[in-house]
Amino acid sequence: MIRTRLVLLLSALLVLATSACTTLTGRSASPVLDGIRERGTLRVGMSGDYAPLNVTSRSGEVIGLEPSLARALAESLGAQLEIVVLPFSQLLPALDEGKVDAVMAGVTMTPERNMRAAFAGPYLVSGKAILSKSQTLAKAESMDALDRSKVKIAVLEGSTSEQILRRSAPSANIVVAPNYDVAVRMVVDDEVDALFADYPVCVLSVLRNPNAGLASVVAPLSFEPIGIALPATDPLFVNLVQNYLTLLEGTGLLDGLRARWLQDPSWLAQLP
Repeated sequence: MIRTRLVLLLSALLVLATSACTTLTGRSASPVLDGIRERGTLRVGMSGDYAPLNVTSRSGEVIGLEPSLARALAESLGAQLEIVVLPFSQLLPALDEGKVDAVMAGVTMTPERNMRAAFAGPYLVSGKAILSKSQTLAKAESMDALDRSKVKIAVLEGSTSEQILRRSAPSANIVVAPNYDVAVRMVVDDEVDALFADYPVCVLSVLRNPNAGLASVVAPLSFEPIGIALPATDPLFVNLVQNYLTLLEGTGLLDGLRARWLQDPSWLAQLP
């Protein structure tokens, strides 16, 4: 139902947008849109390893919030979706080189990135969050709750989370973990009081361990807006995609997609 409504609404948006962009030659004033029409595909770069935003399923399909958004946009453009899976560090260079039309990969809209790419969004606000069995810690609204020597906090070794925690909570008892699986297991087994990590990691951990008593805050501790990276050389295409997100937000359909991937654990059965 959500997907059908998305396509109908976005198709109407496309008719208005493309009619305004078309020149007397029959081509639009948007080179990216022209390329999508000629190929018949919308190429979207993703990393395929950042659940629940985008992750490769057991069958090899990339699923998640971002593929759902990308597929609806492609269908509204009358195109097929082509997901181009690349390491995260190669995604923006691929956009620069015209190898993809857009990037949806949990990309935070930072001033530095905005110097090389345009952004539409945000479609999700992420940031650092707390995963814990303690409701008090899970609902902490500031780093002060972690800045105590008796609170044992796990972080991913070498991550930005570790850097932020050491800087903002110098009194915390920090335990580094080699990967997120180990860190989450520490929380489940009561070896640490909490995990400090990116919000999507905390959300996924709650979904994957429904009987462990884990909790995480609804809103992240820091503000990291996630958006769609687009070619800076095509302002009309950027405007079209921004209108797409605005329409999704205004109709409540984006809330439905967030709920599907961030709150409903049924999709976890598709993972390896």
